[in-house]
Amino acid sequence: MSSSNSRCAACKFLRRKCSQDCVFAPYFPPDQPQKFANVHKVFGASNVAKLLNDLRPVQREDAVNSLAYEADARLRDPVYGCVGLISILQDQLKQVQGDLINAKKELANYRTSAVLPYNMLPMLGLCLNQDHGAMPLVMHDHPQKQHLMEAQQLAVAEWEQQEMLRPCKQEQQRRV
Repeated sequence: MSSSNSRCAACKFLRRKCSQDCVFAPYFPPDQPQKFANVHKVFGASNVAKLLNDLRPVQREDAVNSLAYEADARLRDPVYGCVGLISILQDQLKQVQGDLINAKKELANYRTSAVLPYNMLPMLGLCLNQDHGAMPLVMHDHPQKQHLMEAQQLAVAEWEQQEMLRPCKQEQQRRV
């Protein structure tokens, strides 16, 4: 029981006396009646009691938090529950990962155009565009040029990374 006179939210909801060994009391305090109401509505008090009794005491709080989250999600979205939210987040993650890949490609194009001499751009299959720097040409019929361009972009990115780290390495060597 949570205190000497106060029943836990589960016992209040179920309209029963809250005993000292109430399995619900530590996890459903009297000031959180909606938490138990949602868990009861989705899973049932008997099932929750059985689950909690089957778990070790150190696992019970995590189980109750999970049940409460899943019950809230199921009540908000009766068809998909928390799986619907997971799907939405996975779709957003895929979109952001795609945006990141595209941004890295665009950045590599800008870096390539900034480092390479102007007369090398056509050899790598790049054309100079006033607004966007060096842009890749469509090379459906020249896969070797495409591979060369990608290798060059990676090499330039690696070189730029080394150039950015060079002052730090020099400072570390001076300190040693």
